[in-house]
Amino acid sequence: MLEATPTKNGLQLRYGDFSTLTEALDYAARGETGYNFYNGKGQLDFVLPYAQLRADAVEIAKRLQGLKIERGSRVALVADTDPGFLQLFYACQYAGMVPVPLPASLRLGGHATYVAQLKRLLMNCRASVAIAPEAYLSFLREAAEELPLSYIGTADSLRALPECRSELVPSGPDELAYLQYTSGSTQFPRGVMITNRTVMNNLGHIVRNGVKIRPGDRAISWLPYYHDMGLVGLVLSPMAAQVSVDYLRTRDFAMRPRLWLSLITKNRASISFSPPFGFELCMQRLRESDLDKYDLSSWRVAGVGAETIRAQPLLAFSEMLAPSGFNPGAFLACYGMAECSLAVSFSPLGQGIQVDEVEAETLAMTQRAFPALKPTTRNTDAREFVKCGFALPGHAVEVRDDKGNTLPDRHVGTLYVKGPSVMSGYFGEKDLSREVLSDEGWLNTGDLAYIADESVILTGRKKDLIIINGRNIWPQDLEYLAENQPEVRTGDASAFSVIGDDGEDKAVLVIECRIADAGKRASLVENLQGMVCNELGIECYIELVPRNTLPRTTSGKLSRSGAKRDFLRRVADGKTEPPGVNAQACNYQHRIISAAVGHR
Repeated sequence: MLEATPTKNGLQLRYGDFSTLTEALDYAARGETGYNFYNGKGQLDFVLPYAQLRADAVEIAKRLQGLKIERGSRVALVADTDPGFLQLFYACQYAGMVPVPLPASLRLGGHATYVAQLKRLLMNCRASVAIAPEAYLSFLREAAEELPLSYIGTADSLRALPECRSELVPSGPDELAYLQYTSGSTQFPRGVMITNRTVMNNLGHIVRNGVKIRPGDRAISWLPYYHDMGLVGLVLSPMAAQVSVDYLRTRDFAMRPRLWLSLITKNRASISFSPPFGFELCMQRLRESDLDKYDLSSWRVAGVGAETIRAQPLLAFSEMLAPSGFNPGAFLACYGMAECSLAVSFSPLGQGIQVDEVEAETLAMTQRAFPALKPTTRNTDAREFVKCGFALPGHAVEVRDDKGNTLPDRHVGTLYVKGPSVMSGYFGEKDLSREVLSDEGWLNTGDLAYIADESVILTGRKKDLIIINGRNIWPQDLEYLAENQPEVRTGDASAFSVIGDDGEDKAVLVIECRIADAGKRASLVENLQGMVCNELGIECYIELVPRNTLPRTTSGKLSRSGAKRDFLRRVADGKTEPPGVNAQACNYQHRIISAAVGHR
C-alpha cells in the first residue's frame, strides 16, 4: 500500500539558502519528504520522495546529455500534474539545459487550437527537445512537424535511450533555470527568462519572509505547473524548504473542489495557495451538511493572489468554513508576477485580509486614494482595496505617473519593481524587454497601484490584460479572432474588460463593422462568440459600432483604454446593454478611466 511522504523531516530545516535548484534538491534528498500525487477520487496514486526524484533526475539528465545538444538548449515540457514533469524539469537542471513548461489543457479550445498554441511556443523558445505525457504526445508531435527538433517523445522513451558517460555539469547560478511563459497570450507568447540566482533569491524570501516555513509544515496544491504560482510557489518553494507537498490535478479540483478541503483535513496540511476564484468555487459547491466532514484547523497559510483580490468573497468563505476550524487570520494576500520569478510582496502573516477604504469620488476624479470619511462626518461612498503587504527584503517598489515621476503615497499610478528576483528579460524579445525593463533594473509591471503605510495596494489590472476566473487573456487574442473574419478589417477591433455586477471581469470586444444587413451582423456576432468560447474558454460581449468610432492615438494605433472609456459611456447612457453590467457601475468606471486617459 502506498504511503505519502511524511510531514516531519529528520533533516535540519534550511530556508532556500542555496545558489541553484540542484543544490537545493541535493540537500532535500537527504531527508524523507517529497511530492505526492492524488487522483480525482482523492486516492494516493504516486509517491516521489526528494531522494528518488534526485536519482531519477540525474539518470534522465545523462540521457539528455546523450542527445548531443548544446548546453543551455531549451527542453519543452508539456506540464501536466505528473511525476514525469518534475523528473524532467530537474533533469534539465542537472544537464545544464533550460526546461520550458508548456500548457497541458485542452479546455482552451479544440484540437487545432491547442496544437497551434504548442507550435507557437515551440517556435518562440526555439526548443531542441520536446517531451509530453503519453496523453499529450500526439498533439506535441503534430505541433512539432517541420520544426528542427532533435528529439520528441515521452519521459519513458527518453529514459530508454543510452546514457552519456560524461560528467554532469549542473546549471550554474547565472545560467537560466527555466523559461516561464506568461499565462495569457496564445498569439504573442512571452517567455520570461529566470536564472538560478534569480529564482533562488525569490524562493528564499518566500519560505523565510512570506509563509515563514516552520518544521512540520505540509503543502497542498491543485495549481497547474505551467503557471508561475503553481511552479514556483508550490513546486520549487516546498522543495527549497524540504517540505512535503500533496497534488491534485487542476481539472480534478475544478470538477470536485471539495477534494481540496478533504486532503487538507486528511493530511493536516498547513500551506495552500489559490487565486480568489478557487475559494469561491469551493464555497459554491459546499453544503451545510458537508461542514462537519472537514477539519481545517491545521491550515495556517491560505495564500491568495494571481488576480485582483476582493475581500467580501474571502470573508464569506471564512465565515462558512468557521465550523470546520478555518481561521480567517490564515488568509495571506500577496502580489507577484512571472517577471519577478513569482513573489513581489506579502501581507503580514496571521492578520488575514486587511482592507483600505478610500473615498470613491475622490479616487475617480483625482486618482488619489484618500481614506474614507466616517459616515457621521459625511455621507460618502467608499471603495475597498485589499492590502497586498510589503515588498520583499532587498526589493523596492515605486508608483509612477505617465511621465515617469515617482508619486507620493496614496497617489494611483503604474507600479514599478526593482530587485534580485526580477527577470533577465523576455526570451528572443530584446525590444519588448527594453520596453518594460530599464537599464537600472526597474520593471514596469503595468499594474495600477498606490502605496499606503508601506503596503502595496492594487487598484486595477495590467493595462491590457483581461483576467477571468484566474485565467489571463491577452486582448490581442480576441482581436486576432475578430480580424480573421472576412467582415472585419485589421485594426478595426478592440478588446478589454469591464467590471460586472458581481465584481468580476467581463470580456468585451468592440468591432467597427462596415456591413449594414441586420442578419449578417447578427451572424458575425454569433460566430465570433462561439469562436471565443471554443478557443479561449470564456464568454465575451461583442458590440458592433460604426466606422471611426474606435479612438486612436496620435500615431494611428488603437487606444484600448479610450475604447473602454467610450464603451462605458455608451452603457451608462443606455445605448448598449451588456448582460451582467449595469449603467450605474459603468458610469462610475467611466469617470475613473476618463480621469486616467483624458476626455475625448
